[in-house]
Amino acid sequence: MTEKEEMPQHDDAEVAIIGGGPVGMGLAIELGQRGIRCIVVERHPQPQPIPKGQNLTQRTMEHFHAWGAEKQLRAARTIPPEYGIGGLTAYGTLLGGYHYDWLQRDLVKPYYYTANERLPQYATEAVLRRRAAELPTVQTLYGWGAETVEQGAEGVTVTVAQRGGEGRRTLRAAYAVGCDGARSRVREQAGLAQTRTDHDRLMVLLVFRSHGLHELLARYPGKSYYNVLQPELKGYWKFFGRVDLGSTWFFHAPVPPGTTADNFDFRAYLQEAVGAPFDIEFEHIGFWDLRFMLADSYRNGRIFIAGDAAHSHPPYGGYGVNSGLEDARNLGWKLAAVLRGWGGEHLLDSYDAERRPVFQSTIRDFIAKSIETDHGFLDAHDPARDREAFEAAWQARAQGAVGEVHAFEPHYEGSPVVWQEGSAERASSAKGAHRFEAQPGHHLAPAALSSGGNVFEALGAGFTLLALGAPPASVQAFREAAAALQLPLEVVEASSEGEAARYGAPLVLVRPDEFVAWVGSEANVGLTQAQKILALAQGQ
Repeated sequence: MTEKEEMPQHDDAEVAIIGGGPVGMGLAIELGQRGIRCIVVERHPQPQPIPKGQNLTQRTMEHFHAWGAEKQLRAARTIPPEYGIGGLTAYGTLLGGYHYDWLQRDLVKPYYYTANERLPQYATEAVLRRRAAELPTVQTLYGWGAETVEQGAEGVTVTVAQRGGEGRRTLRAAYAVGCDGARSRVREQAGLAQTRTDHDRLMVLLVFRSHGLHELLARYPGKSYYNVLQPELKGYWKFFGRVDLGSTWFFHAPVPPGTTADNFDFRAYLQEAVGAPFDIEFEHIGFWDLRFMLADSYRNGRIFIAGDAAHSHPPYGGYGVNSGLEDARNLGWKLAAVLRGWGGEHLLDSYDAERRPVFQSTIRDFIAKSIETDHGFLDAHDPARDREAFEAAWQARAQGAVGEVHAFEPHYEGSPVVWQEGSAERASSAKGAHRFEAQPGHHLAPAALSSGGNVFEALGAGFTLLALGAPPASVQAFREAAAALQLPLEVVEASSEGEAARYGAPLVLVRPDEFVAWVGSEANVGLTQAQKILALAQGQ
């Protein structure tokens, strides 16, 4: 038999990715770097020039570092690095007397290997496309769209059509992943239901040019996005963001039902939010409905969904693109592990078990809660009614904004592939606490090693065992167990002194996505125990 006859379902790719936005391209790079043949089907020949998804967290930048694209991404930044990328919340108008720093993600930088970044999503997509083009394992079909996605016992079949042309192809792969947005055809055809929560708000997205606004906001140096609270909006924001430094802006805000580009005075709406007149040249006027969506499952057999296809929310706090890229990183190594024979079926199930509760928590504990909290504050406090009480509450909000940055710490406690002792009530969540201590299910904090360099520079492509002054017999037990299970394992041996002491354990097992799979507080581990720990981590 020929190779195609032996593997009829996998002759085009091992993974078909539908949607080539940042999530789809990130997944393709994650897979491609691991030697997995994948094909990306993306309907837009070029990235769409609408600024969104601009705030990239430190964790997201760790992905770009792992994907070999961090330097390129920072070079594509549209706001000079020395300017800063912080945020500001104001009451009434941007130029009014009440404001405080908001979403200062640089506060949690010590817990991550890379710094955060800010640039328009289309610039991010361009960097990802260039990186994917460097990988021979990644094939792209730009200007094509998926029409049908079907699965069988051995693989998936995807029918694609050329947009604006007559080309049609049938692709066969082992797995398919829908990264095709909130209106995902893949999700629909896979029969994955979704739960939607409408907030009954029509929102406008304006993109405009203005040098005058840059001059007006010069009093807030280092700020790149601005959130305006007004009582009549009942907790919903008027939100300004810089696209570049000095000329181009975007703006999100609620507008009355039935608003169109022609029947509303957007110029006055912008100037009222700022509190002063300024020049405005509109480039784009669009509308969207404010709602939350969460798929009831992220998987049906050989079909997965990720990014906005799996979850979507209003652009409050910059959680969307970061959540989607974490989906890609989480799912990518697991698909690669199964396709290369060292990952078990439970590993693929853990994608939903880990990622879906995290986004559910992101909605509940951060975005929806923020709207509710702002609504309650605006109802209870008014400087015209009681200035002293308002100012006290405003200062308390400023302190709370600092706490919220620290509290957003997505983790996988309760994951079926994380070894942990204690309560059975543990669950994955976006709400946690940043700590240097190594914790099962949590992101590994960086640390300088006694052997030189940072631990993030020593992590392997598979699992990594940090042996920090651990007995040689325990280290050897893990080596033998990994060999028996055909699990790729890098062992990093270093002393437990210096920053490594913060991990609080002599043995730390780290997953390919830099999350902790197991922490050994006891130094002595035998072969049988090592095998159990590794087998669980690989989904056996």
